[in-house]
Parts: sequence; structure tokens; C-alpha cells
Amino acid sequence: MESQDISPREPQDENIIENKELNIWEALIPIFALIGMLFYNVFFVYGDDALSGSNQFILLMGAAVAAFVGFRNKVSYKQMIEEVAENVKSTTGAILILLMVGALAGTWLISGIIPSMIYYGLQILNPTIFLAASVVICAIISIATGSSWTTSATVGIALIGIGNTLGISAGMTAGAVLSGAYFGDKMSPLSDTTNLAPTMAGGELFAHIKYMSITTVPTILVTLLVFIIIGFSIETTGSPDISDKLAAIDAAFNISPWLFIVPAFVIFLIVKKTEPLIALLAGTLLAGITAVIAQPDIVMSVAGADTLTVNSAYKGVMNAITVDSAVETTSAELNDLFSAGGMSGMLGTIWLILCAMVFGGIMDAIGALSRISKALLNLASTVFGLFASTVASCLALNITASDQYLAIVVPGKMFKKAYEEKGLAPENLSRTLEDSGTVTSVLIPWNTCGAYQSGVLGVGVSEYFFYAIFNWLSPFTTLLFAAFNIKIKQLAKK
Repeated sequence: MESQDISPREPQDENIIENKELNIWEALIPIFALIGMLFYNVFFVYGDDALSGSNQFILLMGAAVAAFVGFRNKVSYKQMIEEVAENVKSTTGAILILLMVGALAGTWLISGIIPSMIYYGLQILNPTIFLAASVVICAIISIATGSSWTTSATVGIALIGIGNTLGISAGMTAGAVLSGAYFGDKMSPLSDTTNLAPTMAGGELFAHIKYMSITTVPTILVTLLVFIIIGFSIETTGSPDISDKLAAIDAAFNISPWLFIVPAFVIFLIVKKTEPLIALLAGTLLAGITAVIAQPDIVMSVAGADTLTVNSAYKGVMNAITVDSAVETTSAELNDLFSAGGMSGMLGTIWLILCAMVFGGIMDAIGALSRISKALLNLASTVFGLFASTVASCLALNITASDQYLAIVVPGKMFKKAYEEKGLAPENLSRTLEDSGTVTSVLIPWNTCGAYQSGVLGVGVSEYFFYAIFNWLSPFTTLLFAAFNIKIKQLAKK
């Protein structure tokens, strides 16, 4: 039997489906229905528990509404299912990474890596500089790795823990982590979205990065300034007394800077362009071995055993990788912090992503995504209108298609010719795609990025939305520069 091609479709090869039978109002019906159902579900019934399952079903209901619109416009059931299958297929890597992040978090807990990060971090960082420092730390790591996902899954988790022990809300810390991580992701030549945007616009990578810095650097500086002001406004009486927390960590774990070899090795692998999935797997296995050597008592506790044997060591590490694990300390706050869900803790997020891909796939199959983008393009009669329409299209795709790649690919293909006709260099389009498509994906709960980051950091999108300053400020910055015609690059005259 011949093997089938199971290689994932490249984002730039995404086929934009058009449906001349569908008008703009029909294309918007599923959007209005989805927003209405989500609003009722979240604000009147489930609140913060909406992501436990009800929002997932609401996405399927939105998909059903889109399918009904498709049936009325001569779109076959087979075509819709095929597009859903392609969408789900495109998330294979993300789902596997999510599972591996859950595994890594579990082994990094029982091995003492995360507790050691918190232990030393508490002695270095104080509330005044903590948030701004978090932005800088995550920006550096993300530039080096080219991955906001890896940054949040490693140092991001540790910073959330440090922030909690310093009395800083998890929403604030997550906002700082994501602001730095997405700045680095945008500016790194190793980032997939940073390479994808100029590809779609017809530009060149390093010209894109250089031109993007015109809007990105001011945005991150404003973000840092805001976090510095927040740091000074946090009510504290000098540095908090953390001696009890340090003693509790020291009593529960064998703390050592040698444990940082594991995260350093993971970051080294990613900088060397090792696939993130392989790097995370290596980090998980290495941390599991480290746990048996450095934290034998904890491994026995997680395994429910009285003595450390080959079987109990295997069971302890395997439990940390796959299911809930927790380490008891003398501090109630730390007890909440030192727990991990393993791979099973990521299943809710994976469930959300799959349901979002069903909605996005059907919206694409019936031609709604193409129709909405074209309608926005028709509104662009001026240069500013063109920029504004691109931003609106990227935001609309992040909400409807639930995927940041589609939020770059679809508007990129749709708007490329319009930018050329107005004499604008391709860097204008690629920069706008990143300023509005890449960074805002994390602000949508059912988008793959929003679902991933909230799942990894353990902080709801609604909690960190306001504090993800860089992410929501970036579209406004690009529009401000367009409105005042600041550094708008023209096509070179031949």
C-alpha cells in the first residue's frame, strides 16, 4: 500500500477559497452568532469557567451556523469537512508541543528546576523592577530562540511563580512575559512569522526586520515605561519579607544552580535551530533523570512509594510527565504554585484548539474569510485606509480563523497588489501584518496562540489582556505612523 503524504501544508501555500454566491452579510452571520453566544456564555453563565468546555461547544455551534450558511450557498458537506481536516492537520505541531510543554513542566517541577529559578529569582528581583525586568528577560530569550511559545514555556512559567510570591498578580506578570516574548518573536530572524510576513508581501527578511523596528521599538519602550510606573506604584514596604518562602523552598527541594544546566541545554538546542518539539522532549527526559538524582524523596512521593527503586523512580517521573503532581511545602502559597498538570493538564487547551479549527475551517470552506477580507479591502481609498483595512483584516482573521498564520497569509495575499498600486514598498505590508496579525493572536482566547499561552502560563486571557501592553498597542502604533505619514517607504522608481 502506498503511503499518503502527511506533511503539513506550509502557511504560504494556503489556498484562499472564494465563493461568488456568498455576500458580505451572509459571511458575517456566523461571526455575529459566535460573538453573541460567547458573550452570553461567558458573562451571564460560566464566567471564568467558560474555557472548561462550554466555550468549546459554542465554537462548534458557530461552526454549525457557518455550515448552514454554506449549505444555502451551494457549498458541499464534503468540502467543509476537507477544509476542517486541513485546519486540524495544520495544528499537529502545536498540539504535540502543548503535550510536551505539559510534560516538561511536570519534570521541571519535581527535579527542582522551577523551584530553583524561583528561589534565586526571589533574591534578585523585587516588585519595583520585576515587571520591567520580565519584559527584558523574555525579549532576550525570544530573540535568541525565535519562539514566543518556548520563552513562555520555560522562563515564563518561572517568572509567573516569582511574581506570585512577590505578591504581583499573575495577570500583570503574564502581560509582561508576553510583551517581551512577542517583541523578541517579531524581531528575531529565526521566527517563523517573521519569515512568513515578508514572504507574503514580496519583501526581504532583513529589510522587513529593519523597517519593522520603526514601529516596534517605540512600542516596546512605551511598554517598558508603563511597567516601570506600575512597579513603582505597587504598594509595598520596601522589599517583602520572603525568608519564610525561601526556607520553605529550601526544605522541600535540594536547591542548586547546577539544575540550570537543563534549561540552558534546551535554550542551546533551540538557538542551534533544533526543532522545538525535539528540544522540549530532550528537556523533559533530562529533567526526569535529574529528578531521580537530585530529588529522590520527591520522586518517591509522586510515585506513592516508600523506597526508591527502578520501578518507583520510573513511576514518579512518568506521573509527573502525564498527570497531576504536587510538592507539599510549609507555605500555603507555594503549595498552590508547586503543582503541575502534566500532559493531561493540556487537554483542555487542545480541545479548545480543535474546536476553533472546526469553526475556522468551515468559515474558510464557505468563502467567508475571503469575502470579509475583500470587503475590508474595498474600504481602502487612501493610504491610511489601506493600512487600517489591513489591520482590521488581520484582527478579523485572528478572531474568525483562530490562527495567526492565516491572519498573515490571507491579508498578505489579498492586499499585496493594493500596496503596489499605491506605490508602497512591500515592507509596509509585511510590517503591518506583523504589527496586527502576529501579536494580537495571543489576545483571542480561542485562537491557537491565546489558548496555548493561557494554558502554559495558567493565566486566563481576560486576566492578562490589559497588561499585554505591547500586543494591543502595536496595531495602534502602526496606524499612528500611517496617519501622520511617518517613515512610509515608497516603491523604488525603476
